[in-house]
Amino acid sequence: MSHPQKQVVSEQTPLLASSSSSSPHDSQSPRRSSAASSLASAIRKDLSGSTSNSDGRTASGTADGRRYLVRLFKLLSHVENRILLAGFLITLSFSFTQVPLFYVFHLMECDVYYDTHPPYTGDGDRCSVNEIAAGTARQFSLLGMSTTVCGIMNLFFSGWLIKRIGPKATLIFQTSVPAVRVLMQIMGVITGGELGMFMIQATQIVTIFGGPAGYVLVVNVIIGEVVEASRRTGTFGKLQGCVMLGMSVGYIVGGRVGDAFGIQMPFRVAFVSFVSASFYVLSFLPYIDPARMSGSRPGAAKGGFLAPLRILKPQIARLTGGRLVNHYGVVFLCAGIFTGVVATGYAPLLIQMYATAAFDFTQADNGLMMSEFSFVRSLFLILAFPRIISWGRQVYSPRRQALQVAARKKKNATAAVAAARDSDGEQDETAGLSGWTTPKNNCATPSGYGTTDTIDDSSALIMPTHPEEVEVMPANAVEVEVPPITETAEDISHDEGVVDLSFDLVFLRWSLVVDGALTTLAAFATQKWHIYLAAMLIPLGSGSAPAAKGVITDMCTPSQRADALNAVTLVENMANLTTQGIFGYVFAALATRGVAHMTFFCNAAIAVLAMLVLLFSKFPPLGSELVDEADVEAEAEV
Repeated sequence: MSHPQKQVVSEQTPLLASSSSSSPHDSQSPRRSSAASSLASAIRKDLSGSTSNSDGRTASGTADGRRYLVRLFKLLSHVENRILLAGFLITLSFSFTQVPLFYVFHLMECDVYYDTHPPYTGDGDRCSVNEIAAGTARQFSLLGMSTTVCGIMNLFFSGWLIKRIGPKATLIFQTSVPAVRVLMQIMGVITGGELGMFMIQATQIVTIFGGPAGYVLVVNVIIGEVVEASRRTGTFGKLQGCVMLGMSVGYIVGGRVGDAFGIQMPFRVAFVSFVSASFYVLSFLPYIDPARMSGSRPGAAKGGFLAPLRILKPQIARLTGGRLVNHYGVVFLCAGIFTGVVATGYAPLLIQMYATAAFDFTQADNGLMMSEFSFVRSLFLILAFPRIISWGRQVYSPRRQALQVAARKKKNATAAVAAARDSDGEQDETAGLSGWTTPKNNCATPSGYGTTDTIDDSSALIMPTHPEEVEVMPANAVEVEVPPITETAEDISHDEGVVDLSFDLVFLRWSLVVDGALTTLAAFATQKWHIYLAAMLIPLGSGSAPAAKGVITDMCTPSQRADALNAVTLVENMANLTTQGIFGYVFAALATRGVAHMTFFCNAAIAVLAMLVLLFSKFPPLGSELVDEADVEAEAEV
């Protein structure tokens, strides 16, 4: 099992033949291309059967529409874009009901309040009562806590299900179950009152089997399997950008639909959206056999619910000399991710609370600000983040030459081992029981067959000086001619394709510092528009989450990739739960002293601490290879 950092651009993953073609997994699925083929035929038929229109303006509009359809079809023909669109559609479905749920609890609390109080006789909104506001906040807080707890359980369930039925079937399951949950919520909205609130709260149990945490994990796993290694980090960023864009659109559309058509309509739209997303996943996403996922071995244990927690243990690396050592790169990486999310995860809610307290922001103002925040962040992650990663890898590549040498040595060693094995097979047929082969020019032969170790120049020059130092071969020994290794055009392209992933880790460290520094800008706001400006600038420090996913997939063995992504998502969720408790208390304590803006500086300080923790996270040494615990135990038994 080779070192995960030695990635080669020219060698595509088994699931993606080229950057311009769809995944070979598409051909493995009998139902995958039906919808895409029908869309292609319809477009070709429309283009071939089109006739000139007497009205020039109408003809021009029709031609433009056809061009847009063709362009859309070309975009969707790439498996990477289909995955990103799936992330957007599913997030959009989840976001439709987020804003309406708050008003549902508000109206139900209002009904419950007047069941035990005299009717309202004053002017204005009858629900504008402190007791009703407190009850609404209590119900919504309980909903948020249950969503977080059930979401963490959903992560374990989704990771377990991926290994059993595959990512595609798991994603369909993750979008179908929420559709059932929305139907149950509609029943709660119709029932109303205290019973209706209880029914809506009880639907959170369904989130364990299908929720907003699990589907993000599944889509990340699909990206890890389908997208080539050099594009993986950038694609993780694009996915998060699509998720943020779906949230931004869903919040606005859900609120508008509720105002225009009644409080039940957003839930009905969400149900239809979940069903549509399920059919989209079934029709357009590639099928990935769980038995053929990266690193899967026949007969290997699939792991249980708690398998992601094993990623948080120190890894085992085999050095070039064969010695096994513990590697703590992933341990410090997860610790840094946790600290970073604690620092930056509370920023969206913090800026809302500060704007409300200091500048009298209304709910509409906060909604507009959060929509701006999500939209700018999505644009940054989709458009800028992949280009920054690509540019940074070209500029900052201190290990590129060493990686090229290591990759070349490994390729040569593999070729020599294959030649030796072929020679062993021929000798077995002619040399009786010994079957011993001795390559000519033995000093150039890699030592420890199957490893990356090679005999250095000093040992190659040692000549025997005593008779006992000369190795005596059996009488039936055969000399095997090992052809000299020459540099070919394929070798040169292979070296040029080696990617140094050091910049990904550097970006992860400093993006947290930039994020914390931009967050402190809100502390200097003196006018209302300053808050909107800060909300536009803070997303420019995003990218730590996708960078962390890209780094951890390269720090782990291929067989641990799904569990590694699960572990990162789990750490992020636990950090979000922690930051809500910590900074909620810090903001309240500082606000009572009239210095609520100091909370932003506390955020920045913790972000710097996260960067310092990440300084201890490093890739395994060059020439080493990560080893699974099962392999170590098997070697120990032998």
